[in-house]
This record gives sequence, structure tokens and C-alpha cells, in this order.
Amino acid sequence: MSTLAMFGGRPAVPGGTPPPAWPVITEEDREAVLGVLRTGRFTAAAAGEQEIPALEREWAQRVGTAHCLAVANGTIALSIALTAAGVGPGDEVVVPALSFVGTALAPVHLGAVPVFVDVDPTTFNLDTAQLTAALSPRTAAVLPVHLHGLPADMDEVLAFARARGLVVVEDAAQSHGVAYRGRVTGALGDAGVFSLNVSKNLPTCGEGGLITTDDPALADRAGVLRQFGERLPDRGERPYVSEVAGWNAKINAIQAAFTRVQLTRLDQAQARREENVRRLLTSVAELPGFAVPTAAPDRGHGWHILRFRVRPAAFGLVRSQASALREIVMRALRAEGVAVSRYQTTPLSDQPVFAGRTVASRSLDVPVTRAVLDDSFVLQRVHLNPAAGPVLEMVAQALAKVWEHRDLLARVVDARTRDREPV
Repeated sequence: MSTLAMFGGRPAVPGGTPPPAWPVITEEDREAVLGVLRTGRFTAAAAGEQEIPALEREWAQRVGTAHCLAVANGTIALSIALTAAGVGPGDEVVVPALSFVGTALAPVHLGAVPVFVDVDPTTFNLDTAQLTAALSPRTAAVLPVHLHGLPADMDEVLAFARARGLVVVEDAAQSHGVAYRGRVTGALGDAGVFSLNVSKNLPTCGEGGLITTDDPALADRAGVLRQFGERLPDRGERPYVSEVAGWNAKINAIQAAFTRVQLTRLDQAQARREENVRRLLTSVAELPGFAVPTAAPDRGHGWHILRFRVRPAAFGLVRSQASALREIVMRALRAEGVAVSRYQTTPLSDQPVFAGRTVASRSLDVPVTRAVLDDSFVLQRVHLNPAAGPVLEMVAQALAKVWEHRDLLARVVDARTRDREPV
């Protein structure tokens, strides 16, 4: 039996192994950026600028919607989409308790109230069985998140919302181009919102966002909201007249040009990622101590983040020791050269901005979210590069090595938690 690296053994991922870079930047990407510099047209307000509208057309075509608007980032995209759909001060917006904080801050920036609901223990997406309990006379919208790249149960969400006249805005920040029952995320609700953050499956060289919709009125309002409440003319002088209280939320042409090139490689990169990740998950699924992320047969998965749950019983431990087990497993994996993290450490409802009543919010009980955050860890970015296959094989070996030493790790957990157990 090999020795764990944390106890002096050789790491499964040797030191000096370069992490697979993400995003992959080619000469074509560089040339696209330089091309914008040569034109001198950098914003949507610059006469003759073509990169931004071209990105909007291309993404609308890829998603299958009539309209797309490019904006400064994913969070402002959520705020604009909600506002354009009619959500405003005092309205309640149902959001999952497990997500990036931007999901909940977007309605807050409108004066709306996030209402937190629990998630499913396997998909980590909004548990549609909780929706009825979240309702109030002020409920205006549901904001499902396709967390980690797995589409939420959108048919169920839409049926619930349509029966009650509620708006549905998809947070598709992590699910670019992912299929759901014959359609694509971002084309399912009243509007879809994507992030182009440099860490995302479809990145820009910094920050950016996209709003998709089939509703021409919603698209028109969103276009005005991103530009100080102004309508920019197709030609002629800018009027500098604001119709509503909009934002300065424009993407720039360099970011659009960069993303357009990345978009040409999106499907090919995703296909390679699918192969690499599936191979990793197949290997790890053979280890009883870990639950691997899955995708249902009726939908794809973007595999933006890979979340693994530890199974205390398989290590001979009890549920109350899950957090300590997850902690020691993470320490062991990091010593093996695997860059694991937690990606969110508390339910959104527990974050100080909400729990401290800094802003108005409401929450149902979220025991599943707490359990998932207690016993899980994630892989981020290392698997996104299409050439990450060899490194992921080492990651699988590291997890197997940790499982091989399960008795030792369980004894460490027992020693650390014994005094905490109730008498």
C-alpha cells in the first residue's frame, strides 16, 4: 500500500505538473482582440461597432432564441432580465439556497426580496417540491439555477410558474449550450442569463454576460436598461435622453470579439470535456466512499464544476462526522496535488447580508443544502481544458489512494471528533 502524501508519500499528481490552463488562448483569440484595437471602436455606442451585435446574433442562434443582449457581467444580467420582466421593489423572487451569491443579490439590487428554498441532494438544483411552500401574495418570479452545468427541472418549474402567472428567469451562468429535453438552457424561461466570466465554459477575457429571450418587449426593455435608460439609434447622433432609470451595463467590443472566437470552439471543447469527465467519474464511482455528480438521460451537463460528496458510513463513521471527514479528505487530496475546494461554505440564507437582515429576505428550512455543503468538495477549472484527460487520470488515482487509506483517515476523524460527540 502506497503512503499518503500528507504522511510523506509521493503525490499522485507530481509536483511540477502544470495545471491545464483555462481558458485556452490561441493566436486566433489574440488576433481578434488586436483587430478591435485596430478599429478603435470599443463600445456599443461607437458608430460602426460590429463585434457586440455579432456576438448577440451568434449566441441567440446557438441557444435558439429570437433575441440576445450582451452586458457587463452575469449578475447585472440577472438584475436587468428581472427588471425587464416586470419584477420590482417589494416583489419576492424564489431562489435556491445553494448557488453563487450573485443569484440572490440580483433581485436585492431591485428592491425585491429573495426567498430561499432547498435543493435536491443529487442534482443540487432547486427542489421543485418546495415551491408551493415558498409562495406568498408577493411572489413574482422563480429564479432556477442550472448549478454546476446541470439543467434544473425546468418543465416542473415552468408548469408551476405558468399556473400562477409568475416570471421565470434562468440562471444559466454555468450551463452554456447544455441540452434539456430537446432544447437548450437559456431558451426555456421568459429569459435566460449567462455569465462570460473568465472561469466559465464560454469565457471572455474578464467579465461579461448575456441575456436571451423570445419576448421582443422584454428584449427591448433590457436593451434600454443596459444603456442608462437610453435608446441608441442604429445610425445618427446619440440623443442622450434617458427614458427609465437604467444601468451602465455594457460589454465592450474586445470582450465580445474574444468570446466570439471562444464560441467557435465551445461544442468541440464540451465534447472532449464530456469524455474526460465521464472517464473520471466512472473511476471514482467504483469507490464506495464518494458520491459522484450525475446527469439524467433527458438532459446534458456542462460539467462546469464537479461536486463530490463523502459517505461517512463507507468509512465506518456516522453522519455527524461528515464535516470532519470531508475536511481530512480535502487535506489528503491537496497533499496529493489535487486542487479541491468547497465552492460555497454556507447556504445563501446564512450569509451575513441576508441572515443579518442587512437586506430583506425570507427562507424556508434548507437541511439538504446544509448537508451537501457539510459533506462535499469540488473540482474547479482543472477539468475544463479539453486536454485535461491525463491530469484527471491522476486525480482519479489520488481519490483511489485516499479511499485505500480509509481506515487511517477514519481513525484521524474519530480522534478529532470524539470529544464533540454527545454523551
